Amino acid sequence: MTNASPQRWRHSSGGPWEDAFGYSRAIRTGDHIVVSGCTAVVDGRVRHGGDAAAQMGVALDQVLAAITALGGAVGDVISTRVYVVNRADCDGVGRVHAERFADVRPAATMVLVAGLLDEEMLVEVECEARVGSAKPYDPPTTPRE
Repeated sequence: MTNASPQRWRHSSGGPWEDAFGYSRAIRTGDHIVVSGCTAVVDGRVRHGGDAAAQMGVALDQVLAAITALGGAVGDVISTRVYVVNRADCDGVGRVHAERFADVRPAATMVLVAGLLDEEMLVEVECEARVGSAKPYDPPTTPRE
């Protein structure tokens, strides 16, 4: 965790595009963590070519590593955005999301896109978390309308 100012920390994955494109893998301000789009690139290479579900697993590993590096946990995830290149891959990608977040149930969006930075990339994931938000929810005694 690199402290850019008293209220802002940056996390770098060391990936090739962070310096070249001028962004951070993740930023934490206060209790809020925002993770940039993560793909299945590891050590400069796309892993699991042709398998979007496996790529989703690698991308989520990177998302959760960034959140952990900035003091958060999987239970702190409040939102995900998933970009998928092929409609046929949505179910498999969604199942991997469900496996990782079954107990968390963040707000989630899945969008079909024409392509990603490298044509071997089939899925990209962004995420937001609130550190300390993993507390159990105590629902109100009367239903909301």
